[in-house]
Amino acid sequence: MWSRPNRPIRIERAGFKFHAVLVVNSAHQAALAGPDNERWLPIFWALDNFKSAQATNLKESGWRMKPADESKVPTAANARAAFTTAMDNWDVAVSALARTATAGELFDLFARYGSRDFRDIGHKIIYVCNAFRTLDVIGWHHAEPVLRSLAFALLKYDGKNPAKEDLEPDRPGRKNAERIRNVVPPRKRADKPDPAVTKELVKALRSATAEDMGEAVAKLTAAGDASARFAWDGLFLGAGELLMRQPGIVGLHTLTTLNALHYAARTTGDASLRAFLTLQAASFLPMFRDRMKTGKMADVKIDELHTREEDKEFKVRDVYAELSRNKETAARTALSVLKADPKKAKELIDEGRRLIFLKGTDAHDYKFSTSVMEDAAFVSPEWRSHFLAASVYWLKGSETPDAPLVNRTRAALA
Repeated sequence: MWSRPNRPIRIERAGFKFHAVLVVNSAHQAALAGPDNERWLPIFWALDNFKSAQATNLKESGWRMKPADESKVPTAANARAAFTTAMDNWDVAVSALARTATAGELFDLFARYGSRDFRDIGHKIIYVCNAFRTLDVIGWHHAEPVLRSLAFALLKYDGKNPAKEDLEPDRPGRKNAERIRNVVPPRKRADKPDPAVTKELVKALRSATAEDMGEAVAKLTAAGDASARFAWDGLFLGAGELLMRQPGIVGLHTLTTLNALHYAARTTGDASLRAFLTLQAASFLPMFRDRMKTGKMADVKIDELHTREEDKEFKVRDVYAELSRNKETAARTALSVLKADPKKAKELIDEGRRLIFLKGTDAHDYKFSTSVMEDAAFVSPEWRSHFLAASVYWLKGSETPDAPLVNRTRAALA
């Protein structure tokens, strides 16, 4: 029997062992979409992962979040102003707001602060979205401790207080806030949407600065919703290309971060915030690219990914068998399958998810796979095959050994 968790994990960074919390929504979403006879595997994995992280926390420090100091909690009338003033100054005051604001009001505030800076390679906005999605499932009577924890995570920084400094992780957010200030993007279709925009953005992302990308996407999204969709296509593909160039911890976060920013953009009812989130997505990708330059990056381009040349009918099982041997060949195999029959996308996703259930060993396996499998539905059909083909770079091959927890769980339930 699993014991009830009674100590929150210390948020020294919005990541590391705290991934046990970040991944809960991803595991839940994966279980809902998984096959009936295996959807319990992500649940047991998430429980085991959380208890392991909790044990590590107890061993290292035993820290737990203190109760709110009721004498310092502002009145309901002052709750929002107290929260925004504190967050703007990189301080925290959230209890009163958690008790009085609606879920929608809270989401918009936390999404704005969760996306304002590039510290922790996207974990802040990931935590915002996963926390709110989890509260939608478990109930909002749990909101106050979750939101206090979330506010602490969003305030993480090293060194000098960002409110008093001009620091690199904050510059794109400040510039993008200026771009959208007093300008509400029109809620209409563009007169002449141009799908070539997608390819142009992918090309630009290979060398453009965060400032360049923010400016370029600001001009596009001002044309209306259709242009915004083509911009998101370009950003999703650009993130997929970065993963192809360097499959690793930074590369995979290009896609999990973009997933969170896109979820926030399509969830908020605030047009100004939606524009800000879109511009931040554009500006973050060059910052990811620059972070990756410390390692080796392959010279591959997602829009130049080709199908396999063999005169053969490839099947989904061939994709995952090849993935155990060669990521690039597996991606080309996936593209061959999807170009021959775009309806195979569901089968490719379902099998990829099933293999994560069986072979996933890390929070990133669940976070990544849940993100790309959700986002594939939002990528335009003409680019969806390329996006899914790129995603196999961080999925599991069919020849990968099953995770030890799978065998332990099956034995326990036998």
